[in-house]
Amino acid sequence: MFVHPGVYLSNELINHERIHTAQQREMLFVFFYLAYVVEWLIRLCMRGNAYRNISFEREAHSNQRNLSYLSSRPHYAWVRYMRRRRLHDRH
Repeated sequence: MFVHPGVYLSNELINHERIHTAQQREMLFVFFYLAYVVEWLIRLCMRGNAYRNISFEREAHSNQRNLSYLSSRPHYAWVRYMRRRRLHDRH
């Protein structure tokens, strides 16, 4: 993880990035980035914040405070976050 000097790395931020690493590994890195960009482009045409609505980001944001999440995370858990957000799911 590369960060600008002086940036505080909280446990939650580190966990968020570790969730992304798990996503990348299971998609062999290249396919993660391809899927990420394609989903972002699709979500640009939808209502709301395209970045925050990407399934990979939704999984990471939803679970970044659960520091034991990765120990029980099922493979391809981000797929559950692909559906359109419901009102009560919004951050």
